Amino acid sequence: MVLPLSLCGRHVIDTQVIAVRSGTAFRLARGETLVVIDPKGEQVADLLAFNADDMDEVISSGRTLDYAETIRLTTGHSLYSNRSNVLLDIVEDTVGMHDFLLTPCSVDTFHHFYPDQPPHRGCFGNLAEALEPYGVARDRIPVAFNCFMNVPVDGETGRLRVLPPLSKAGDHIKLRAAMDLVIGLTACSAPDSNGGSFKPIHYRIEPAPDP
Repeated sequence: MVLPLSLCGRHVIDTQVIAVRSGTAFRLARGETLVVIDPKGEQVADLLAFNADDMDEVISSGRTLDYAETIRLTTGHSLYSNRSNVLLDIVEDTVGMHDFLLTPCSVDTFHHFYPDQPPHRGCFGNLAEALEPYGVARDRIPVAFNCFMNVPVDGETGRLRVLPPLSKAGDHIKLRAAMDLVIGLTACSAPDSNGGSFKPIHYRIEPAPDP
């Protein structure tokens, strides 16, 4: 689904809609900016990035958190690959709370945390389906950068909690591609991650600045 067009300088940009509890994959060229938007508030979007020229190079939580020396990634931080190359730079962030610790939700997540609810394939299943045409097998899906996900860590015990996102309607994060990428992106399917309800995610691709 495509929302009405908006203007950005001389360029026309389509805003795309990821339906509730679904996912997609697409190419993002070097210099282009991906804007991930929470249109209704309190909705997580799992994001993966692969080097479009070598899909064995993929976003890495471990490398990123190691180099950033913080789990609070926001404007000015970069998302690194398993080869220590920058894939995406965070250039704007209206929320400031995202997660890069927890794996994409899956059928197993539902069996573990939500045994009384019908299981859902979750972000893992949605990412696997969306990335299959790019040659990504299920076992190659790593920890995703979970836009807007609120996972506070107790400083004394190290215990994790999953709380409703802090994002409000219209909040966004902008990430600029440092190389040609294949992106996987979802509207998350786990109840606790999204404040108990499921909403769509919007995104748009802004062109690279004129030289």
